[in-house]
Order: sequence, then C-alpha cells, then structure tokens
Amino acid sequence: MLEIKDLHVAYGESEVVKGLNLSLKENEIIAVLGRNGMGKTTLMKSLIGMIPSKSGSVQLKGKELNGMKSHDRVAAGVGFVPQGRMIFSTMTVEENIETGLTTTKETKVPEELYNIFPILRDFRKRRGGNLSGGQQQQLAIARALASNPDVLLLDEPTEGIQPSIIKEMAHTLKEIRDSHGLSIIVSEQVLSFALDVADRIIVIEKGKIIHDQPKDEVDEDQIAKFLSV
Repeated sequence: MLEIKDLHVAYGESEVVKGLNLSLKENEIIAVLGRNGMGKTTLMKSLIGMIPSKSGSVQLKGKELNGMKSHDRVAAGVGFVPQGRMIFSTMTVEENIETGLTTTKETKVPEELYNIFPILRDFRKRRGGNLSGGQQQQLAIARALASNPDVLLLDEPTEGIQPSIIKEMAHTLKEIRDSHGLSIIVSEQVLSFALDVADRIIVIEKGKIIHDQPKDEVDEDQIAKFLSV
C-alpha cells in the first residue's frame, strides 16, 4: 500500500530522518514508537508533504508522492491527523468535517462518519473549540476520513487525552480499518495504546528504525527500555 525507500528528511543542515525504509501492507496498522526528538513527527509531516524530503521515495499504490504538495497527496489517498489535532475552533463540527470533503465530489458529510462517531452527529452544530480533547480527536479523524483515504497517518493521537478514551480510540481505529479497508500509521509514545491498536510495532531512534516486529512477538520490557533510555 505504502512503500518508503531510503527517505532522508532534514531541517537545513540537520538531517532528522536518515535513510528510512518501511513497507505498509494493505489493511495493516503500524505503530511508530520513539522518544521525543527521534524523528516521528518529522516522518509524518514528510509523508503528508508538510516538510519536503531531501531524497528517497514514497509510493502509494505505486504512485510516487515525493515532490507533491500536501493537498495533492490528500487527493492521491493520504489522510492526515496532525499532532495537537489542529481543528478549526470557531467552525462547527459539521463545517470542520466539510473541509475534508474538498477532494471528493461530496457536498454533505457522509452519514457513515456520524455512524462511526455518534457524538459528532449530536454536536454537529457545536463549535469545534467547545469540544473535549477526546471529541476534538474524533473530529480530526472524521475530517481526515472525509477525503476517503487509502492510508491514514495519525501523529501522537493520544496526546492530552484521558486513559479511558485512549482505549476506546484504539478500538475505533481498528473498526475504521476493517470497515474502510484502510492502512494506518500511528506515531505514538504510549506503549499500551500502540499494543492495543497495531499489527506491527516499530521503534525509531535518531531518524532510523532500530526495531520492527509483529505485535504478537513484541517483548514489552524491551520496547519500554527503548522508550526510556
């Protein structure tokens, strides 16, 4: 579904992602773990086109994305939920989701999005800024899904969200994967959430993958050490 080959991303002279290789299969969920400053967010922003890559290849279903602007990547099938959610606080829930429809022929919010997130149906006329953190995260995911993506990227989705909601979010993401046939990459620091949601666990350190394992084979203590060093 998504093939990343020898990806290099830098801020000026400082290279943050260093020759990264990663394959995301159809209907697979990968969790990218790592401490702060190890390149997780830079990788995600690079995949959606917010930060240009220095070199390497990113292909979605065989189509090269590198060199494309962010909105063209969304049109090509990449959905993005940024760190901090970045919803439009003065716009209603409905208006927020409608901003995600710009790459589709739809003019109204598809009912299936409200079926996934019933609270958003109830609050569709409420301003985004008046929602709780967990509700804003649901809104950000719904907005990304409105573009009907093949691959969904979520950058630190559990940040600022209470533990009971985190468990629910993992369940919802797996449901979305199954119902929409999506592939998902989640960058994350919360190990318990990663283990709940992912098929594969990857650890990134200094812009390189240092650990890549199916979830069922993961040694939690070993991963915890990577995250606490």
